[in-house]
Amino acid sequence: MQAFSYRPSGQSWFYTYKLYHIPFWFVYHFTWWSITIGNPFAAASNLYSPYFIKFLFYVIFQAIAVYFNLYYLIPKYLEKSRFAEYIIYLAITILCAASLIATGYHISAFLSGQTVSQMYGFTDRNSFSYPFLVNSLPSTVASTTLAMSIKLAKNWLQTQRRQQILEKEKLETELKFLKNQFNPHYLFNTINSIFFLIHKNPDRASASLAKFSELLRYQLYECNDLQISLDKEIGYLENFIELEKLRQNSNMDITVGLNHIHGGDTAIAPFILMTFVENAFKHVSKHTDKPNWIKIHLALQGEQLDLTVSNSTAPDEPVNLPYYGGIGLENVQRRLDLIYPGKYKLDIENKAGNFEIRLRLHLTELVQLRPMQKTA
Repeated sequence: MQAFSYRPSGQSWFYTYKLYHIPFWFVYHFTWWSITIGNPFAAASNLYSPYFIKFLFYVIFQAIAVYFNLYYLIPKYLEKSRFAEYIIYLAITILCAASLIATGYHISAFLSGQTVSQMYGFTDRNSFSYPFLVNSLPSTVASTTLAMSIKLAKNWLQTQRRQQILEKEKLETELKFLKNQFNPHYLFNTINSIFFLIHKNPDRASASLAKFSELLRYQLYECNDLQISLDKEIGYLENFIELEKLRQNSNMDITVGLNHIHGGDTAIAPFILMTFVENAFKHVSKHTDKPNWIKIHLALQGEQLDLTVSNSTAPDEPVNLPYYGGIGLENVQRRLDLIYPGKYKLDIENKAGNFEIRLRLHLTELVQLRPMQKTA
């Protein structure tokens, strides 16, 4: 059974649209208002007076400035290292919000039939600049800084947590791959196939042995990084497919489209693509009266990678999707969620006699690789 989360329908909209933030902003500003006045009861009584207009302006426009910074400026500029643009737009946002809040002083004074100086105790000379420079601007800077600090700290903690989970998942995945790939049945079958080729086709046997050696070296030594070059992963897939062809009978049609793909500086997490290719060979049909087939196609356009793997299946052997294959599609999707959050699309289609997966990944450039930390 696939894992799923449950949330009462009556609360889903409340959390989806973050409506619980509204009472937070009221409490936040009421607390500061109470501190300024020195008496929370006096602050509460002022909520039923023209002072409430000023209070409402603080709640609305500071919230707008904060969320505009958190959900637009930070992702678009700060997280992309466009610091100068971020500082300029953030300063404009704060100034605009503070100016709008300052108008709340004038509106509330107008509704009470007084001047700003009379209602708030400002001098006539400072009635326009004082609310902005002394009240609304520092308050807006403080709330924006506080919210940004909380957001960045939360993002950092989530990144660290996801990194720890990712390293643990990768280690477990590698162990499961090694267990499935380096079992005696697989090793003996491959070695026996190469052994028979030595007498039948020495050149092909030599090439197959070289591929087998490269496959072992890749899995044991070259996959200890969080990311590798796409060219290495494709080379590994080609070696694996060629060795699998030796183990298949003649009633197997294998179509592979991996050629003419040059990843260049494109990086990918190891064993992501391999899972689907291995599953196709492991679960392909074993018909004796009609052809069995496997189709593998890989396309790269810019940083978008598209993989399609399909294979014939026996209609009397239903596929259990979550545990299909050596490490299970559920495990693979978990790794995709950790490594490529929001940057992948996985479609699985299981028809009578045909099983197909379509994976789309948005990759990144290869950076200096950092070896995985080994646990004690």
